Amino acid sequence: MPSPFPGMDPYLEGNEWHSFHIELSVAIRQRLTPQVRPKYVVRATPRFIVDVPESVGMGRRDIYPDTAVAREAPPVWAVSTAPAPVEVLASIPTEIPHYVVEIHTADGKELVTTIEVLSPANKRGRGYEEYLEKRLAILQSSVHLIEIDWLRQGRRVPMASALPEAPYYIFLSRAEKRPVCDVWPIQLYSKLPTIPVPLLPGDADAELDCQEIFESLYDSLDYGAVLDYTQPPEIALAGDTAVIAATLLQQAGISSVRGP
Repeated sequence: MPSPFPGMDPYLEGNEWHSFHIELSVAIRQRLTPQVRPKYVVRATPRFIVDVPESVGMGRRDIYPDTAVAREAPPVWAVSTAPAPVEVLASIPTEIPHYVVEIHTADGKELVTTIEVLSPANKRGRGYEEYLEKRLAILQSSVHLIEIDWLRQGRRVPMASALPEAPYYIFLSRAEKRPVCDVWPIQLYSKLPTIPVPLLPGDADAELDCQEIFESLYDSLDYGAVLDYTQPPEIALAGDTAVIAATLLQQAGISSVRGP
């Protein structure tokens, strides 16, 4: 069963994302290796991101009373016994495995291209700050950078110009074109693009057919049997994106339940 969505499937952004991220990184390596050998090698390199889960913390209004309220007479409360403790979950940093696809020269002496498939931990809190530091180091080098952002939540990579409105993006920063960056805005109703993968000067670009990779992974991992399209996705849809998703599901013959 194919995905009811033409390109990226928003139902993969929840609990299935971790496995999808790993499989996507490996599939990218597999597609690129035959195109770039014997001059280059492609590796899906595991790394770890320190992630702190987002929590419901105290806001300013939870601590400081509103001025108008402070002027009113304080309420009178009856004296009661000391409260019993309640159990809550603390936000504890965890190491999240993350794969980065790297193209090196065959002798291993030079990193040529880095391909990042962004994860939720790359787009929030400490993980976002760490990713920006790593990204800045790449942008200040001669290494090409491709960033695949197929997640609607979290912070986007910083750009000097406003991005076109879209739920998903692919960014390509060629070393020789910086600061100009090629951006593919991907709508929910569009197929995924085929993008160039730059190599060393004088060598033709490799190609990455993102739609073919996505369809292959969706079929081989049997996501059609795992994802419940009759229920709202784990990462909620809103606004026009929600309307488009509902329309696409209806066109596929699926009656979905709207979220809250």
